[in-house]
Amino acid sequence: MAITQEEFELMRNLIHDQSGILLGPGKEYLVENRLTVIMLQNGCDNFKQLHRKLVEDTGPLRAKVIDAMTTNETLWFRDSTFVSALTDFVVPNLLEKARKQGKVRIWSAACSTGQEPYSMAMLLEDGARRISNPPPPDRFEILATDISPSSIFIASSGRYSQLAISRGMREPFLERYFTKKGMVYEVNPEIRSRVTFKNFNLKDSFVPHGRFDFIMIRNVMIYFADDLKRELYTKLRQSLLPDGFLTIGASESPRGYTSDFEQVLVGGSALYRPIGSSEATNPAFLASSTAKTSR
Repeated sequence: MAITQEEFELMRNLIHDQSGILLGPGKEYLVENRLTVIMLQNGCDNFKQLHRKLVEDTGPLRAKVIDAMTTNETLWFRDSTFVSALTDFVVPNLLEKARKQGKVRIWSAACSTGQEPYSMAMLLEDGARRISNPPPPDRFEILATDISPSSIFIASSGRYSQLAISRGMREPFLERYFTKKGMVYEVNPEIRSRVTFKNFNLKDSFVPHGRFDFIMIRNVMIYFADDLKRELYTKLRQSLLPDGFLTIGASESPRGYTSDFEQVLVGGSALYRPIGSSEATNPAFLASSTAKTSR
């Protein structure tokens, strides 16, 4: 059923208010494709009736609509340049911090179906295997959140199809950290236990989550309006420890939204740390990682 322009405006505004997702002109087809079944399942003859139900709804129907409108595009070890920065710089830095200061906290702030936080957990474990006197695994706390309940359900189960595994999984990691059971691959318990998954809307307060040594919020803010991007950068700055690092998508930048971060280039991948923070690691190590810092 074709959506009218009036109906699209109603749905677009509601989706933006509830999730921060901004649907630009020409996205009418996206609402039709993703919400028509929900509309019919709820006894509505058109999107205006669905909108009326959503306005009156106390939560479950709205959550179902937002879940359907969420783009859950993700890969294992996504972006080779970024993974190299993790392997060569971030993971050694976090391992050293864990060894010296105790608990290290990591947040995957839009984790989709779990590939990003599990990849991080595997890289940390792999890095620990390569050094003498590594910190114990319980020194690391990985929080993974997403607005999509269905994505969090899949991520929490740690079960993936052959198709999902084929999208970026590295053979040594598959052999070491997964068990094949029938037609699915299960993340091994020691890796799965290191990640805590929670349903979370980025429009809500970050304060209950505490502060972090490393935050990943990659390829998410491209879907948000400028005012929400500014708000998120402020909250992200407040959620980072003084020597913590933030990573966003390769096509994203805080420029124009905040002056709270400085950029650190590690092998061609950009990381961000709070301006005025202490050096997060030995300058010689930064040099060996071909890191350059710029404002």
